[in-house]
Amino acid sequence: MKLINLSLVQLSLCLIAGIVFAHFVQSNVLYTLPLGLSIFTLFILWYLGRKQINRSILFGICTLFTFTLIGFLNYQIRLPKFQKKHFTHYYSQGQPDLLGVTIKEVLKPSQFDTKYLAEVWAVNEQLTRGKLLLQLKRDSLSHHLSIDDQLVIYASISEIPSPLNPHQFDYSKYMQSLGVYAQSRITQKDILTTNLGKRTVTGRAAQFRRFLINKLQKIGISAREESITQALILGQRHDIDPDLYRSYAAAGAIHILAVSGLHVGIIYFILLFITSPVKHLPFGLTIQIVLIIGFLWGFAFLTGGSPSVIRAVTMFSLFALAKSLNRPTSSINSLCLSLFLLLLINPKWLFHVGFQLSYIAVFAILWIYPKLSSYWKPKNIVFKKLWDVLTVTIAAQLGLLPLSLFYFHQFPGLFFLTNLVILPVLGIILFLGLLIVCLAALDSAPTFLVEWYSKLILLLNQFITWVAGQDNWVVTDVSFSQWKLIATYILIISFTIVWKKYSPKQMLFAFGSLAFLLLVSIWDRHRSSTEQLIVFHRYKTTLLGYTNGQKMVVFGRNTVNNLDSYPIKGYRIEKNSKEYIEEGLPKILNYKNQVILVIDSIPVFPANLKHPTLLLTNSPRLHLERWIDSLQPKQIIADGSNFNSMIARWGQTCEHKKIPFHATSEKGSYIFK
Repeated sequence: MKLINLSLVQLSLCLIAGIVFAHFVQSNVLYTLPLGLSIFTLFILWYLGRKQINRSILFGICTLFTFTLIGFLNYQIRLPKFQKKHFTHYYSQGQPDLLGVTIKEVLKPSQFDTKYLAEVWAVNEQLTRGKLLLQLKRDSLSHHLSIDDQLVIYASISEIPSPLNPHQFDYSKYMQSLGVYAQSRITQKDILTTNLGKRTVTGRAAQFRRFLINKLQKIGISAREESITQALILGQRHDIDPDLYRSYAAAGAIHILAVSGLHVGIIYFILLFITSPVKHLPFGLTIQIVLIIGFLWGFAFLTGGSPSVIRAVTMFSLFALAKSLNRPTSSINSLCLSLFLLLLINPKWLFHVGFQLSYIAVFAILWIYPKLSSYWKPKNIVFKKLWDVLTVTIAAQLGLLPLSLFYFHQFPGLFFLTNLVILPVLGIILFLGLLIVCLAALDSAPTFLVEWYSKLILLLNQFITWVAGQDNWVVTDVSFSQWKLIATYILIISFTIVWKKYSPKQMLFAFGSLAFLLLVSIWDRHRSSTEQLIVFHRYKTTLLGYTNGQKMVVFGRNTVNNLDSYPIKGYRIEKNSKEYIEEGLPKILNYKNQVILVIDSIPVFPANLKHPTLLLTNSPRLHLERWIDSLQPKQIIADGSNFNSMIARWGQTCEHKKIPFHATSEKGSYIFK
């Protein structure tokens, strides 16, 4: 830690600040001129003070400002509006176009579609660029598309829709973090030609990965164990049983299924051991480092090149290079340098959940683990290893706790037990898995080795399932806002600083951060406890939700258990509702001096009711103009239980009568004021 380069840390933080600012403050102006002026000023200040040992404060401020602008501009130039050749400037809104696309990535399929990321290289014979989410109806092709396949299709392009209900996963924002801003749904008849394009490194890696998967399927490993092997060694999680995947998440072991820094670190040390004899050759250390770095990057591309893997391989490559040059460096330096380089390459990686979790976990280990492990120095090698695993796990989980609560709203209480059992044997599992994959590729995998490995994975799955079954130790449905996330990290950082080196000023800052977290918690509770009535959008279903304090009442036609179903679960967690009740859908609701009249498939005209809000459900056959003339409603709402054709007709009637009309299928859920 004594060798930490604070300048590198500061520049990385400035780059991050610029990216975050560009992400949340979208601008229509490309700020190249301020960056040019800033770089010019920085050069002048450097030239004037080049003979000085210590740079001026002005030089430092200008440097930090310049790198903040670099982060801002680096994010900006990747937005479609600043790319003249981006395909979103050329396609016809709502009309099909002739598109030339190349498959770049195969995504996890949905129930109805196979999904791909495709590069759009032409729209109506105009050369373009940019990524498109391509969704192909399942079973419409005899074979799946592969990376590097070139297609000419006749299809329409549309925006990726945002969620129609509040507090749900926003798939459109997730795709934007991948640089994808539009989608196209196609069937077999929309594909005019299919050709194999120019082979890329990614395409060859995917082809080799499919070859290895086919070989694995022939050596006798059961489907569940094989799916775990694919995840651990090849980075493919598509075939994992959903129940088994949920068990890994509940047990706090989901990180071992996503190839990341943990796997790369273990493989790095395995390679150090295997290639150690090479060091005795002339230029042996250089040869060893080249072999290790080459294998690590090959492994990264083989597993799909996820941001967390690229981050880990970059960091361990820097470790290896520093070792070959005999230059001691801090792990924090390597971490910050890898972060800096990767965000220069692709600033959108900053908003990947896996990327964030990976960096936070490694930083927490590097910062907290040394101090934590120093409290006990067992002489027994077994106790020493167990203590190391326990302290590393505690450090990592302390860093991950706020992000886990924010993104997943749950936290596994038995994470320490899971990691105490898994981490010591994960190296053996990875080594045997790599060995079996290599031998399977050569059709030489011994039966006894395959059986041992299968039993080891089976025991792993059984242990994970048992831990996940301890429901009392899994904290779920935690409401955790963005401000609470920020306040919690400030609290953890401030108290860690005090813990590592006490001073009165730092202690004052720590208590200030605690007060800030308490204020945020009070505000969140006040905000979530306000009274609210909402009409959810759900296909072929009517659902209303009423919240007041920590109580939530859901009204519906079928009072089945919607507690953990879409869209109730996300909304319930965000509102921090502890008491949940389901009731039948009433004909009339009163809310804040508003009368809501629910009209279903058999409409009954009410008597003595004026200026209500009409909620149309279940496609009622009524003469809407007469109802409007008689009741003079304030507004009309049509939920997802109605036919689209009837919604369109009602919308025209309301427009003619100048009555506000809200269709949840178009505008999303409706929240009463």
